[in-house]
Amino acid sequence: MEPHSPEQLISRKRRREGSNGEAEEGERPGKVPRVTVGLRDPAPFADQLVSNETTPYQRVSMEEARRGTPLDRPVRVYADGIFDVFHSGHARALMQAKCLFPNTHLIVGVCSDELTHKFKGFTVMNEDERYDAVSHCRYVDEVVRNAPWTLTPEFLAKHRIDFVAHDDIPYSSAGSDDVYKHIKEAGMFAPTQRTEGISTSDIITRIVRDYDVYVRRNLQRGYTAKELNVSFINEKKYHLQERVDKVKRKVRDVEERSKEFVQKVEEKSIDLIQKWEEKSREFIGNFLQMFGPEGALKHMLKEGKGRMLQAISPRQSPNSSPTRERSPSPTFRLPFFTRTSPPPFPPHHSAARGYPISEDEDDEDDD
Repeated sequence: MEPHSPEQLISRKRRREGSNGEAEEGERPGKVPRVTVGLRDPAPFADQLVSNETTPYQRVSMEEARRGTPLDRPVRVYADGIFDVFHSGHARALMQAKCLFPNTHLIVGVCSDELTHKFKGFTVMNEDERYDAVSHCRYVDEVVRNAPWTLTPEFLAKHRIDFVAHDDIPYSSAGSDDVYKHIKEAGMFAPTQRTEGISTSDIITRIVRDYDVYVRRNLQRGYTAKELNVSFINEKKYHLQERVDKVKRKVRDVEERSKEFVQKVEEKSIDLIQKWEEKSREFIGNFLQMFGPEGALKHMLKEGKGRMLQAISPRQSPNSSPTRERSPSPTFRLPFFTRTSPPPFPPHHSAARGYPISEDEDDEDDD
């Protein structure tokens, strides 16, 4: 498998504790061209490999490893652990170990269930599951099953290990203050950094803290109470809690919808009130413009009155025009209240009364 140099791998930003206790930002290398060729097979197990090495085991120094070794002589780095509930913290540690030197062959040792239960505690995953999880990590070149808890010179020589990678926090176990003390004294220790905020213990703590939530979750997904080691009473309690939570969720949804509806009604009512105010102002303005003290109606009445007076009053002929005798306009007088002499009428009509007068009457008047 062709090794990758640190410049070819894009490391993510991570926080680590510096020597002064302050959190520092990890550097991000420059971008590299995207490639689509990836690993197709998991890393092989060490006990299934046939060694072709004929030369005696001889370590390389730190200077030689950092300067770079020939392609046929990669620097063999060993990293061990439990790797229970394999997570991103494990992957980042293995990535750092892989990127320690330009030409690195990473060997990962995974301890068995017997050793782990004896020195550290019970695991969530069994040893076969942990072996398989580590073998599928992209940075791993070789997996050692049933790795020893304390590294011996015979083990280091057997696997031709040049350096051991681990975080530099003293690891007290198996009656020792630091199981890597002799590795550090031999100059074979290459420190890596832990990823803060993620660990197997943290994940287990989350599950234990929210135990009821995860039990109800698995009951909903079809697991039986017997498989979850839950008593009959607790099973009924969890089912009741689930129904109560469903009712609460429905009530919460109704409340949210009601709030949204009320909010929409308020927004619409505010819009209607604003529009009504605008229309009211517009109506009042138009009314005052038409019927106000200086409105259009007053000017229209004045103009109409002036036109009526002009139409009623007689026209005066201009001075330059010849005067013509105008016939008097006929006047209407009531016959019973006028004493003026009647104008001349034809001899057989009475002007005052308006009916014909006979000749006999005329004779009587002459007498």
